[in-house]
Amino acid sequence: MITGPDQLHISYVHSPIRYAWDLQHQYLKEAGLARGMKGWIAKAILHYIRNWDYRTANGVDYFVANSKFIARRIWKVYRREADVIYPPVDVSAFTFHDKKEDFYLTASRMVPYKKIDLIVEAFSQMPDKKLVVIGDGPDFNKIKAKAVSNVELLGYQPFEVLRDYMQRAKAFVFAAEEDFGITPVEAQACGTPVIAYGKGGALETVRGYGQAEKPTGLFFKEQTVASLIQSIQLFENISGDIQYQDCRENALRFSPERFRKEFQDYVNSKLQHM
Repeated sequence: MITGPDQLHISYVHSPIRYAWDLQHQYLKEAGLARGMKGWIAKAILHYIRNWDYRTANGVDYFVANSKFIARRIWKVYRREADVIYPPVDVSAFTFHDKKEDFYLTASRMVPYKKIDLIVEAFSQMPDKKLVVIGDGPDFNKIKAKAVSNVELLGYQPFEVLRDYMQRAKAFVFAAEEDFGITPVEAQACGTPVIAYGKGGALETVRGYGQAEKPTGLFFKEQTVASLIQSIQLFENISGDIQYQDCRENALRFSPERFRKEFQDYVNSKLQHM
């Protein structure tokens, strides 16, 4: 974006370019470009992209991040402070439901960083606990091969089916390190507690058991099968301490109406200083 001297430039950032900065090695490995001539060319192109990205960041007047997690990443990459305005989540579409059934749910596009394989492996070692998996993607067959009888893979499902399972699940399991993470908020909007990896945006959208008043879920410390199993077992013991209505009320903090007001107020305040 090239702006004139009297134009205000506010940049709302979901993440600095992941494949060029902190996740470069992971993306190259997954694309088969970690070595060889193609790998050398890819790394050279990414080096150029990083230089371009850093240089153009100087034209931004104010950075706004979608989470405190991304604000720290913006500082790390661009050495610029960022304000935080959480993105909008259509919480009104995910209606509250307090009648839960005896199964866990995860839903995601099946790509490596979502760690759906980790969740499936964990439940494959807990045959007395049922897991329902909704979603499709490149890793579907690999993940399906790891599933046993207590793990049900439904593939892609329309919104109404996803919402129905999300409303009835005893908990939603989330193992990715996300910039913000919308699905944990959608689950809480249904009144469903969340068991999440304790890093990234989930730390800002889920109130952890033992870490905050009116908890809406709990966190596992490592992206490992053992750590997730331990958290599932803890949840079984403390689930009565998590109130479904608290989950719903927490999700309402991220409504579209709140986002529009915060962003409009933010733009107006910066315009006044021009």
